[in-house]
Amino acid sequence: MQRFILYAAVNGFLVVVLGAFGAHGLEDKISEASLNTWNTAVLYQMFHVVGLMLSVLLCYIFPTSKSFSRSGNAFQIGIVLFSGSLYLFALTGISFFAYITPLGGLGFLAGWILIIDGILRN
Repeated sequence: MQRFILYAAVNGFLVVVLGAFGAHGLEDKISEASLNTWNTAVLYQMFHVVGLMLSVLLCYIFPTSKSFSRSGNAFQIGIVLFSGSLYLFALTGISFFAYITPLGGLGFLAGWILIIDGILRN
């Protein structure tokens, strides 16, 4: 559980830094489409910081449930793959990175499904 608090805190910090970097450091350096991609990465990263914190809360409320700790892992993997690949794609334009993004989306979906599963089981 402490690991998920650390993940959430690091990701929360990074989302502020990366959001500010996108708004102030990249606006004249990359295309508008790439900046939109960057902003999507920031937005989804922030949403899933909240998902990580929800996982932490639910782990404390239901300490014997494995679904909630698994959801935290899924959210962290999703952040790295989804947002990470979009950041790289926005900066480089290398389309390979865009093909990784859906895997991160699956991580996000798995995290939310695991929370639903944990709630239904408890």
